[in-house]
Amino acid sequence: MTEHILVIGATGYLGRHLVAELKRRAYRVRVLVRSRERAQADGPFGSPALADLVDDWIIGDVTDPETTAGICDGVDRVVSSLGVTRQKADPWDIDFRGNLAVLRDAERAKVRSFGYVGVLHSETGTSATMRAKTAFSEVARRSSVPAQIINPSGYFSDLTDLLTMARAGMSLHLGTGETKLNPIHGADLAHFIADRVPDAPGRWDVGGPDILTYRQLEELAFDAVGKKPHSIGVPGQVLRSAEWIADRISPRISNLTRFFGEGLATDAVGLPTGTHHIAEYFREHAQAGQNAEDGSLG
Repeated sequence: MTEHILVIGATGYLGRHLVAELKRRAYRVRVLVRSRERAQADGPFGSPALADLVDDWIIGDVTDPETTAGICDGVDRVVSSLGVTRQKADPWDIDFRGNLAVLRDAERAKVRSFGYVGVLHSETGTSATMRAKTAFSEVARRSSVPAQIINPSGYFSDLTDLLTMARAGMSLHLGTGETKLNPIHGADLAHFIADRVPDAPGRWDVGGPDILTYRQLEELAFDAVGKKPHSIGVPGQVLRSAEWIADRISPRISNLTRFFGEGLATDAVGLPTGTHHIAEYFREHAQAGQNAEDGSLG
C-alpha cells in the first residue's frame, strides 16, 4: 500500500526538491501552501515547480489553527522543512509554533513518523532562528511520534550571495576565512531525507560532498563569474559590534545578523553525501545570471 506523506514548507528551496523526490518514489504527497498558483510555478534557485507533483492540496496558513486542525487525517508520515531566515515572519511563529501545531495534530492522528529539517549546530546559536529550531527539535525528540531530525550544514542556495559579491568585484569573510563547511544541494538533501523516511527515529548531521573553507568558496565564486579573486577579512570585533547595533535596530535585523554572522564563524561539516558540487552550481547560476543580463539588453 502506498504511504501518504504530508510535506510542510513545500514551496521553499528544499521543500520543492523534497516533494519531487517523494513523488519520484511513488509516495502520495499532500502539501500545505498559502498559494497554489505560486507553488505551481518554478521555485527559487532552480527548484522545481509543484504543478504535477502533488496529490492533495491544502491551502492555508500554518499559523492558523483552523488550517492545522485535522491536517494529518489520512496521513502516514509528516516531513517538515518549514522555517524562515530572510523572510519577515518571526521564527518563533513559524519554526517553533507552526511546526508545533502540525506535530500536535500528527500526535493526535498517530502518524508513523515526523521528519524535521533543522540546522547543524543550532543549539549553539544565539539568533531567534537557531533558538526556535533548537526548541522545536527538542519537543519533536520527546514526542510520542517517532522523530527523524536532519540537520544540514547549509544549502547551496544560501551561498548564491557569494556570486553577487564576486560580480561586484569584492567578497567578505570573517577573520582569515578558514571556517569550514560542506553545503548541500537541495536535491541531494531531499534524497537523503527520503532515504530516512522508512527508517527508525534518529538524528543526522549532513552536508554535501565538498568540504571547503569560506576563502575557497569565494575563489570558486570569482572563478564562476570570470573575475580575479579579491576578498577582505572582517575582524571578529566588527561582527560583535554589528550584532550590538542590529540588536537595537529591530528583532528581524538582529536575527539575520546573528544567524549569518555566526554561520561565518562556526565550522559546519556534516556527513558528506550527494553528487552535486558547489563549483558546478556556481557556474550554472553565474551563466544563468549572465544570460538574464544579456536578455535585458536585447
